[in-house]
Amino acid sequence: MKGLVSRIQRFSTGDGPGIRSTVFLKGCNLSCAWCHNPELMARENELRFTQSNCADCRACVRACANGAWHVDASGQRVFDAAKCAVCGTCADSCSYDALGLVARWTEAGDVVDTLLRDRGYYGNSGGGITVSGGEPLLQPGFVREVLEGARAAGVHTALDTAGCVAWRHFEELLGVTNLVLLDLKSMDSAVHLRWTGVPNELILENARRLAGADVDVIVRIPIVPEVNDGEENLRRTAAFLADFPRLRGVELLPYHDLGVGKLHVLQRPGEQRRFRTPERSELEAHAAPFVARGLPVLSPTRAPATSAARTEL
Repeated sequence: MKGLVSRIQRFSTGDGPGIRSTVFLKGCNLSCAWCHNPELMARENELRFTQSNCADCRACVRACANGAWHVDASGQRVFDAAKCAVCGTCADSCSYDALGLVARWTEAGDVVDTLLRDRGYYGNSGGGITVSGGEPLLQPGFVREVLEGARAAGVHTALDTAGCVAWRHFEELLGVTNLVLLDLKSMDSAVHLRWTGVPNELILENARRLAGADVDVIVRIPIVPEVNDGEENLRRTAAFLADFPRLRGVELLPYHDLGVGKLHVLQRPGEQRRFRTPERSELEAHAAPFVARGLPVLSPTRAPATSAARTEL
């Protein structure tokens, strides 16, 4: 089975325990205002264009049969998105990595082969593979094949999800998943709707079901100032998680603005608003309600993924 895969990030240390490889799938059913992977939101594929890499060789103009890339009356190369079939022909013709598809339809077996190249690192570090997104549970059949392949090779598996899907999609995958990384944004449904585009009732119901399932859970909370960093929200979240028997930790992830710059390569600048990045001292204070309930807080001041990680398809 094929899935719409954006990238595979090898040697990742931010998506579960140990050294991991993380598979990022395209397509999400939330629209978080602070999303750090906005290129993975749309379920359909997209073309990226990095102006700084462009040599203006115009190979894209020659390659595009639909005239999406063309030369106007003034002699300038221009792009008409309405004519673009997102076929990738222009990207394949580009020698400078100025053009590329955000994702590629990829066989699950090929993904597994790539992931297993680093199995030695997984075993030595207590790591494994993580399937993330976007929202991976929008492609459950593909994800199941990837997780099954990794598990068959003795590799630890993790699923990173926002949880806003029918429970049956979880049931498809829990048998081949060692760990669920569950994102919780806000306990207030109205706040959740305002900032993510969806209410939170389904997410919280799925979280309750996960608490009773035979799987380890790490809850990850993006800390976004003036959205969900209030004391009341964090107290309610800690109370909600207090009865999770297989909760292995809570991660408080500071907002960062890396996603804002990504919109430029999608030719959608200005769509995402910026928030303030919380200080280390604030994150330490936000951990207090969880510590008070005896919940393990993991890396409350973790920074964005480092440049040491390698990415490939």
